[in-house]
Amino acid sequence: MKQLNLQKLQSRLRNKFLKLGVKMSGPETIYFSKDIKIGKNVVIEPYVVFGSKVKIGNNVTIKSFSHLENCIIENKVDVGPYARIRPGTILKEGSKVGNFVEIKKSIIGNKSKVNHLSYVGDSSIGRLVNIGAGTITCNYDGVKKNKTKIKDNVFIGSNSSLVAPLVIEEDSVVGAGSVITKKVKKKSLALTRALQTEVKNYKRKQK
Repeated sequence: MKQLNLQKLQSRLRNKFLKLGVKMSGPETIYFSKDIKIGKNVVIEPYVVFGSKVKIGNNVTIKSFSHLENCIIENKVDVGPYARIRPGTILKEGSKVGNFVEIKKSIIGNKSKVNHLSYVGDSSIGRLVNIGAGTITCNYDGVKKNKTKIKDNVFIGSNSSLVAPLVIEEDSVVGAGSVITKKVKKKSLALTRALQTEVKNYKRKQK
């Protein structure tokens, strides 16, 4: 009986949002919480799950296999596919969170992008920031959660580890493959990378 009631609730919610103009190509695959709020001109692709306390603005696209809960998605935002938006997250207008990205208790600023394979937790990210593929905020030290603050117009190179607590000032660049543990000054390049060595005419061991 409980399962039947749940199915009826989901059917009612799907029909409600379809009538309100939400575009869904596979509504039977989408799970809604009963307290969700959705704006105008919203597209939701198949296999998306909405937990409780989700608020979605206008002109938003949520792509397949994404999971959202207790978050605010402002206008003109793209999410997914395969994105996880966890509690306490705000995606500001024009921002983008791409595939295999997890955001937790963070603000992603206007027109900022976290496009691929990244984890952002306990962070504040400013406007026009680009977070490269494979970047993680190292927010947990084993005892407490620490915060990362990335200011406007910062470029974070791919495969970077940002060890909180940390501040990265505006207009700065973090080179790919870096582990950043200290404050990065305005308009600076921060780079931590071991020297590459090469052995000429190297012969691999034979089995």
